[in-house]
Amino acid sequence: MARYGDAGTPEVRRVPGLDVEEWSLLRMLPLFRGLPEKTVAEALSEASVQRVARNTVLFIHGQPAERFYVVLEGWVKLFRETLDGQESVIAVFTRGESFAEAAMARLKSYPVSAAAATDARLLTVPNRMFMAAVERDKALTMNLMDAMSMHLHGLVGQVEDLAAKSTTERLAAFLVRLCAARTGSTRIQLPFDKTLIAGRLGMQPETLSRAFRKLGAVGVKVAGHEVSISDIAALHTFGEGEH
Repeated sequence: MARYGDAGTPEVRRVPGLDVEEWSLLRMLPLFRGLPEKTVAEALSEASVQRVARNTVLFIHGQPAERFYVVLEGWVKLFRETLDGQESVIAVFTRGESFAEAAMARLKSYPVSAAAATDARLLTVPNRMFMAAVERDKALTMNLMDAMSMHLHGLVGQVEDLAAKSTTERLAAFLVRLCAARTGSTRIQLPFDKTLIAGRLGMQPETLSRAFRKLGAVGVKVAGHEVSISDIAALHTFGEGEH
């Protein structure tokens, strides 16, 4: 796994297709944070980078969970199909986020389906070498448990938002999360179509349109996929229900 440079310094063989910045991004994931580089490299020794087109299905509900993913570029949605054939969006993930590790490690089958919401570039991690590394390394085991706990808390937070926040407040909080800063003004691009955003926020598309119009009162203007925000701090306050 390790090789040596000119000065005899050990160099870890990284996943082919990852640049130095992406390798650093991986090591900041809750799953790998604080672990030696050699441990991360061993856990990812069978991982590969793949590009997928929008709407590519990664796995379906009930399929054996044989791998998990890290998003390097783009967006991925997790969803379930309702009895009438509609999609119920469970979660969306973007650059620097992992998903399906809990299904692979504990459930053995995927409880939801996953598809690319946009063109995307993913790190695919098969279970064989990763789970072997988990069995050898207690720190990696604890990180896996922490990552699973964080995903659970995220889902609980979504349920709490659905119960406690209005549709307009949920949209405001979603837009703030897309902003690079927390003060001032900005323009952002919606990462995927409005139907998916509506599903992610637990509302109908027509309700999303009304929510966008209501946010005009706090300086939000939308034109196609571009959103102009005049006061990010004010939008954050609104999204927290403090209006």
